[in-house]
Amino acid sequence: IREDFEIIDRKQIPNAAELKAEGKEKAEEGGWSAPILSLAKKASENLALSYGQALKSASLVGFIPKAVSNDSTAKTSARCHAMEERANLMNMMKLSIKILIQSALSLGRTLDSDFPPLQQFFVVLEHCLKHGLKVKKTFIGQNKSFFGPLELVEKLCPEASDIATSVKNLPELKTAVGRGRAWLYLALMQKKLADYLKVLLDHKHLLSEFYEPDALMMEEEGAVIVGLLVGLNVIDANLCLKGEDLDSQVGVIDFSLYLKETPDSDGKQDGGITAVLDQKHYVEELNRHLSCTVADLQNKIDCLEKTNSKLQEELAAATDRIGSLQEEQQQLKQQNELIRERSEKSVEVTKEDTKVELDTYKQSRQGLDEMYSDVWKQLKEEKKIRLELEKELELQIGMKTEMEIAMKLLEKDTHEKQDTLVALRQQLEEVKAINLQMFHKSQNAECSLQQQNEAISSFEGKTNEMMSSMKQMEERLQHAEKARQAAEERCNKMKQELAGRLDTCRQQMSQLDSKCSTLEKELKSEKEQRQALQKELHQEKDATTLLKTELQQMEGLKKELRKLQDEKQQLEKVCEEQEQALQEMGLHLSQSKLKMEDIKEVNKALKGHTWLKDDEATHCKQCEKEFSISRRKHHCRNCGDIFCNTCSSNELALPSYPKPVRVCDTCHTLLLQRCSSNSS
Repeated sequence: IREDFEIIDRKQIPNAAELKAEGKEKAEEGGWSAPILSLAKKASENLALSYGQALKSASLVGFIPKAVSNDSTAKTSARCHAMEERANLMNMMKLSIKILIQSALSLGRTLDSDFPPLQQFFVVLEHCLKHGLKVKKTFIGQNKSFFGPLELVEKLCPEASDIATSVKNLPELKTAVGRGRAWLYLALMQKKLADYLKVLLDHKHLLSEFYEPDALMMEEEGAVIVGLLVGLNVIDANLCLKGEDLDSQVGVIDFSLYLKETPDSDGKQDGGITAVLDQKHYVEELNRHLSCTVADLQNKIDCLEKTNSKLQEELAAATDRIGSLQEEQQQLKQQNELIRERSEKSVEVTKEDTKVELDTYKQSRQGLDEMYSDVWKQLKEEKKIRLELEKELELQIGMKTEMEIAMKLLEKDTHEKQDTLVALRQQLEEVKAINLQMFHKSQNAECSLQQQNEAISSFEGKTNEMMSSMKQMEERLQHAEKARQAAEERCNKMKQELAGRLDTCRQQMSQLDSKCSTLEKELKSEKEQRQALQKELHQEKDATTLLKTELQQMEGLKKELRKLQDEKQQLEKVCEEQEQALQEMGLHLSQSKLKMEDIKEVNKALKGHTWLKDDEATHCKQCEKEFSISRRKHHCRNCGDIFCNTCSSNELALPSYPKPVRVCDTCHTLLLQRCSSNSS
């Protein structure tokens, strides 16, 4: 797709002399200082190389309408046309940026939307953005606007969201072209137009949806234009969008602005001042980047403080939960001990009763029937007691299941606390990395301070040299004045001595007058040189004052760096305290885990074995002898089976019983082996 441009009549283009007179009047109106003029000249020199080529290409190739040949459909001719269009647009962009910078610095004020070079700059930029746009078909018709690629900047760069929202909220804008122009105005006022377009060029795979492959934004010329747009950060613009009709503006390029002569080389000034100004801009950009990094670090510190407070609250809640669970465990243990004591008392009572019965049976066999009936009654009572004990055991089993559920909940809490510990450690590592970055940035700032100190020392040397040259010039002036006085004395003597020789004296006087005139010219030239040197001294003094102010600013930055280092040390102390608290929490968790394992072993011992009833067993499980009145039944407290007295005569201390209780022979050997393995 070939871009067409409208051309103004040649009659309307002013002459070079008129343009030069207008430029002089504008320069007289805006009295600017030497540093800003030198910066403007430097910007014009950087763009002067492409000035002649742009005018030739604009007048010969791209902007004069030509007849379309019959072979325009061929690929080679299309590529040549596209390359010519890209070259023409790039050269026009260079010229518009150059003239905009020169005219803005000569005016010496913020630019309005009515400023002609600024209007022409936006027209050329609009043509550059429209080059190679794809035509999108909709229900209404074909749509071709450059606002589509500009909307991508909001997604790629979140800083541009303010521009997008303000453009969308303007009620006067009804077309996409008007919104795109408003977007360009706002980006130029923010001095971030080059940054936003560079973000677009970095993501060319997204631009391919809007542009053809031969478009200017898809080729190298787009990167060159973005590099040229960086120079517009020197300009301050104040553009009002409410009163202007951006939808119906016509993009016409006015070539009269670009037909000015090249600047003379007589107005070049010393390059040292421009270097100082460049260093000043560089230091300002560094300060801006440092302020951004400091703000980011403060936000991160606030986030870390909030997360630390949340974690501390969670730790306090976890400790409260652990304390409540421990109290419940103690209460359950006390209840278990009470039940065990009651059962042991009942068993001891039954044992004593059986002993008394055996003694009475040995002493007298006469009342066996009566004793037999009494024994049966006692057995029935014991069965009732055993039923009650079984009910109590069922209650204990229910309590054990509740304990198991509580143990599972404790395990979940421990796992969650371990995850929080891991997250806290990762956050500590991130804080350490941030501290390292701050340390490197402080080193870079110190290096820049050293470079500025070296520059100041070089400027002081130059001032000393200038002072020495001034002294030499003063000495020359004194010698000239002395020579003039000697010549005057000689003239007086010649008048007194040679009064008669007037003709010869007149000739000599004419010669002396010519010498005096030459000497006066030399004196005037030396005075002018002296005035120029004095001006240079004043300029260098101004530069030294500026450098001193910059040094004071750098000292302020050093103080801020020290404050940041102190805050860093405080954060490190807080991190160390948190690490200690985490270690203490880990110790508490390990202790609680050990307690949980002990309780699990007790539960496993209780689950694995069932308590046999007296009615179910008629023979000893080990020796298989039948039970009788003389061979009594005895329960093993570990496995719950019923044995005789000989097979269950051993006693051991179990985790569920504080005192040593009766255990069968097999359980006795197994428990002894387990104790020996644990001790090893």
